[in-house]
Amino acid sequence: MHTVGFAETVTDLMRENGAVIVDRINDIRIIGIITVTCLLGISMAGMAWESKAQILFFLVIMVSFANYIVGTFIPASPDKQAKGFYSYKADIFTSNFVPNWRGQEGSFFGMFSIFFPSATGILAGANISGDLKNPAVAIPRGTLMAIFWTTISYIIISATIGSCVVRDASGLLNDTLSPSTSSEDCIGLACQYGWDFTECINNNTCTYGISNYYQSMSLVSAFGPLITAGIFGATLSSALACLVSAPKVFQCLCKDKLYPLIGFFGKGYGKNDEPLRSYLLTYIIAVCFILIAELNTIAPIISNFFLCSYSLINFSCFHASITNSPGWRPSFRFYSKWLSLLGAVCCVVIMFLLTWWAALIAFGIVFLLLGYTLYKKPAVNWGSSVQASSYNIALNQCVGLNQVEDHVKNYRPQCLVLTGPPSRRPALVDLVSCFTKTLSLMMCANVVTDGPSPSAVEKASSNSHVTWLNRRKVKSFYRGVVAAELRSGVNMLLQGAGLGRMKPNVLLMGFKTDWHSDTPQAAHSYIGILHDAFDLQYGVCMLRMREGLDASHPSQSHVNPGFDGGPECINTISAPSRIKTSTSSTVSIEVDPQPSTVFQKKQGKKTIDIYWLSDDGGLILLLPYLLTRRKRWARCKVRVFVGGEPDKREEQREEVLTLIKKFRLGFHDVEVLPDIYQNPQPGNVQQFENMLHRFRLVTNPKQHSDSEPPRQEEEPWMITDQDLERNKAKSLRQIRLNEVLQDYSREAALIVITMPVGRTGVCPSTLYLAWLDFLSRDLRPPVLLVRGNQENVLTFYCQ
Repeated sequence: MHTVGFAETVTDLMRENGAVIVDRINDIRIIGIITVTCLLGISMAGMAWESKAQILFFLVIMVSFANYIVGTFIPASPDKQAKGFYSYKADIFTSNFVPNWRGQEGSFFGMFSIFFPSATGILAGANISGDLKNPAVAIPRGTLMAIFWTTISYIIISATIGSCVVRDASGLLNDTLSPSTSSEDCIGLACQYGWDFTECINNNTCTYGISNYYQSMSLVSAFGPLITAGIFGATLSSALACLVSAPKVFQCLCKDKLYPLIGFFGKGYGKNDEPLRSYLLTYIIAVCFILIAELNTIAPIISNFFLCSYSLINFSCFHASITNSPGWRPSFRFYSKWLSLLGAVCCVVIMFLLTWWAALIAFGIVFLLLGYTLYKKPAVNWGSSVQASSYNIALNQCVGLNQVEDHVKNYRPQCLVLTGPPSRRPALVDLVSCFTKTLSLMMCANVVTDGPSPSAVEKASSNSHVTWLNRRKVKSFYRGVVAAELRSGVNMLLQGAGLGRMKPNVLLMGFKTDWHSDTPQAAHSYIGILHDAFDLQYGVCMLRMREGLDASHPSQSHVNPGFDGGPECINTISAPSRIKTSTSSTVSIEVDPQPSTVFQKKQGKKTIDIYWLSDDGGLILLLPYLLTRRKRWARCKVRVFVGGEPDKREEQREEVLTLIKKFRLGFHDVEVLPDIYQNPQPGNVQQFENMLHRFRLVTNPKQHSDSEPPRQEEEPWMITDQDLERNKAKSLRQIRLNEVLQDYSREAALIVITMPVGRTGVCPSTLYLAWLDFLSRDLRPPVLLVRGNQENVLTFYCQ
């Protein structure tokens, strides 16, 4: 726009002197392209050359301004009077003070849209803030001073030229007021000063006057060419400022990689990191608009986008204020958030008053760019007010939940998932994500078994875990703690995880497959976690997969593997291979892979088999229902198996179907299994006993009464004959249940079965682990053992 203004002035001067290249429009285009090419050369030479050029332009503008002011006091010659200049006259000022709109689009806002770009240099300093020595001081001081003196100069020029020059004049020396012409027949203010421009006013053919002659300031000034030089300086200075600042801002945008395909333009060159590629892009855009070659067409387009920009800046300040972020500390003494809001609203209103369709286009582009950014979530962090606002909303909502009592209709399984590093157990993460995504809380937990040290804390709280979850598109929190041993760390998580009502109520963990080869203390600690969860009123779920859950290599583990049992000992912490510490003590973390799991695939028309063997509140029914709400599980048929008596099989089936129907779960396939109470095969019983052989406590009958209690206190995981006899029925039932699972659910997509409970002090931990192991062994489908905390999670009543 500034270049077109410069080209128009040059073209008018050429036409006055009889020099024409092609015609007026094409001359503007040619001169404009040549000019912007020269400005591009200055810009690409660096900020030092640009600063020197700006100083030169400023000096020219000041000399031109002084020349103009002096010219207003010089008495007008007849030639200037014929063109409408009469020095200072109160009548002329009064006449010009009120508007006189002309043409179909003549209006205040039409004039505003043309004049407004002259005030758009307010961001010039902010746009080159990276090149300033002290931007915190230079930008506010320079911007405010520039606004003040620019406003003063605009007012002076408007007031002075409006006091000296009439609106319409013919420029003909013969148009003096003849004695024969009556004052009533003469039209226009010039009649009072001996000039008659009635004919050109009536015919709208006047070529001079401030409404018609764009070079009126040259007419008024003491020396006309100096005004032309001033116009050159002002337009070229503004054009150069735009050509320098826009690429700088765009370079930052490119480096943030907010949008695709623009990173190419972010490359910098030289010691000042000059964005040469962005300069070339800006040059091409400028040339495209110069080809319009009509200032009054370009100005409203630019005005709308500038107003949109100012509206967003004002609203950003207001939004930062209402979020009450401690980091928002404006140093401007007269700052007011309500003034910022008023400025934002005024900018929007003016946009639509100027050109409503251009305003819609501008906002459409802004919302399109914003929507893309919000959707893609680029890996940049500016500490924006949106983050502060999100925090405020989340905090207020969490506090508000404290005022609402829990109700069964609003129950949600909020899961604390013992994953260790989430990347080690992706299957466990994916399964839990299936029934918590967009529904309830999921928190991946990691216990680093080590003494308190900075390195251990770094391992537990590394951002790489959250990054891995985000890349996997799993909506989960992550919490890591450092503890001397696994059980105490999990206990800390069970009691301390969550915030207010947003706290876990279901514990999920992997099955410890190596319990029989690991130390007995590890097995005892593992079962202790289950008992701690039950004591703290948690529901408990345990996942077992035939191929195991641990997706990492042993050498990569730095975290306690006791969640599902890897080859390492529970108390062993191997050296981390994914964390590399340099000599400067900075930690660089490589990206963990994203392995595929069965829970990420579509399950087709397989079955989800539920073995509902005990009433624990309904959690075992709710979790499969939530799974079927996901697309990849939606086609699966849910089968519910319950125990029963052979002679009442159909009656019990109807009772269960009626109950499920009342719960509105949509499960229609119920089967009663009376054979689960039969004795298992002797071979399986023998395998179970062999599994326990290592943990059997062999005692001398003569010393039995004296030595057994102390021995069991020291080694509570050891199993006595009394323990086996006391829990014989339960042991046989787990063996038989495994046989039933082998018969009925060999081809299921998922088996969900009620988890048996071994009472503390009655069932040794190793015997309990043997139940869980034998119950879920040698099954192709994943097995999820579920036990609620006796809290009802289903209701008959509608929402």
